[in-house]
Amino acid sequence: MAETTQINVRLPDQVLTTASQYAKKHGFGNVQELIKESLREKLFGETMITKEELLLVKKLAQLSEKENLFGTEEELFRKLKR
Repeated sequence: MAETTQINVRLPDQVLTTASQYAKKHGFGNVQELIKESLREKLFGETMITKEELLLVKKLAQLSEKENLFGTEEELFRKLKR
C-alpha cells in the first residue's frame, strides 16, 4: 500500500463552503475527497473512479450502514480496501 502524508490546507470560508456544496452535489463524501480526486485529475489526466462509480459505492455504503451489514461507512470502506 502506498505511503501517505497528511497536509493542511487553508481555504477562504467562501471557497470551503462552495467546495462542500460541490462535493455533496457530486457524490464526494467530503471536501478532502474532492481535493484528492481533483489533484489526481490534474496530475494524471484521469480519475481513479468515475462519478457514477463513486455514487454506486456511496449508495452501497449507505445501504450497508442502514442494514447494519458492516456497522459504519468507515468499516465498510476498510473492508473494501482489502
